[in-house]
Amino acid sequence: MATKVYIVYYSMYGHVEKLAEEIRKGAASVEGVEAKLWQVPETLPEEVLSKMSAPPKSESPIITPNELTEADGFLFGFPTRFGMMAAQFKAFLDATGGLWRTQSLAGKPAGIFYSTGSQGGGQETTALTAITQLVHHGMVFVPIGYTFGAGMFEMENVKGGSPYGAGTFAGDGSRQPTELELQQAFHQGKYIATITKKLKGST
Repeated sequence: MATKVYIVYYSMYGHVEKLAEEIRKGAASVEGVEAKLWQVPETLPEEVLSKMSAPPKSESPIITPNELTEADGFLFGFPTRFGMMAAQFKAFLDATGGLWRTQSLAGKPAGIFYSTGSQGGGQETTALTAITQLVHHGMVFVPIGYTFGAGMFEMENVKGGSPYGAGTFAGDGSRQPTELELQQAFHQGKYIATITKKLKGST
């Protein structure tokens, strides 16, 4: 039976979505792993999103809390709002109380990826504060550490991400993930998929 890795994300302007797509490719590159993209529900009304110039959502299906139990491992992605995860993703996790009571996600590996508007916008605080959600569910947080190698030490160009996970900088919204940021995302997907497969095989 295939190891299932779910990439669950919220993306308002498409930056997190681009990372998610690359992460899915990385996870799917591991033999025996089935990687699937999911979006969390939007909480803002269409008229507000329109005023914010948010583009239409992608075709990735909307996930419900109970569908999380079908996966063997996760990658959770979201943009930052004042150094923490966006409210849309927090609202989704707030709806997983039933899974928390039964500890249905306990022992499952999970990684985090993110997007910020600036270099000091919370690339690490967003990941660090998001870990509390995993802890209460008993999930196993899997950082990428410095396994991405030389790419972690890039100093000549602006690069998002950290040992916590892949990341990008959106700037005023016009900046898109760079090739190096996408490579890191691919690496994260592959890395966590490999670990998820090992953990599933040992149970």
